Amino acid sequence: MQTITPFLWFDGNAEEAVAFYVATFPDSRVTQVTRCGPGGPGPEGSVLTISFTLRGQEFVALNGGPAFTFSEAVSFLVRCDSQEEIDRYWDRLVEGGSPMACGWLKDRYGLAWQIVPGVFFDMIGCGDPERAARVMAAMNTMVKFDVAGLEEAFAE
Repeated sequence: MQTITPFLWFDGNAEEAVAFYVATFPDSRVTQVTRCGPGGPGPEGSVLTISFTLRGQEFVALNGGPAFTFSEAVSFLVRCDSQEEIDRYWDRLVEGGSPMACGWLKDRYGLAWQIVPGVFFDMIGCGDPERAARVMAAMNTMVKFDVAGLEEAFAE
């Protein structure tokens, strides 16, 4: 059982955001919806929290109001096995959001994501400082990760 669960604060659109995330990632589902009762804190029957899983990782979303927003200080890293997987997650999550750099993007809800090929970590941790430096330099020129470009820099 997971003992630490990310708890995400939304401004009234938690249900919409969770539906978007669950539709984006395989092995994902809503596990529980808690609604406000007659005593609030929101209108009776409105969604207060939604528990859900993304690829087996548990999360909770709260309709907390406008008091807090997301920042890049917290992001979710999605480790991908192929360029196709990178493209699929990147293209979906950046819809209505904004690309950043080095595999980072902000989605339409303001949440930061890192869409990264797993081989990137192997390359920069290979034990060869020159190869790792070339891979880092190549990564620094990318917005969305390009596996072929990383592999070329690694092989030089």
